[in-house]
Amino acid sequence: MNTDKFLDAKGLACPMPIVRTKKAMDELSSGQVLEVHATDKGAKNDIAAWVQSGGHELLKQEEENDVLKFWIQKG
Repeated sequence: MNTDKFLDAKGLACPMPIVRTKKAMDELSSGQVLEVHATDKGAKNDIAAWVQSGGHELLKQEEENDVLKFWIQKG
């Protein structure tokens, strides 16, 4: 999947993955895609809820070797 920006939030505890995700999304234009990698298990629910409340779209979510990966398209 093509991404416009990558955010490495591995090793960060709540709420930092969300804080960094929001900051990274602010730098994107509508329609661009942010790829986020996180290891905080809470990020799975937190990012999904934040994406929905922010009017963005969670294009894909997967877990690989204890790393949560998210692809978010800016609304």
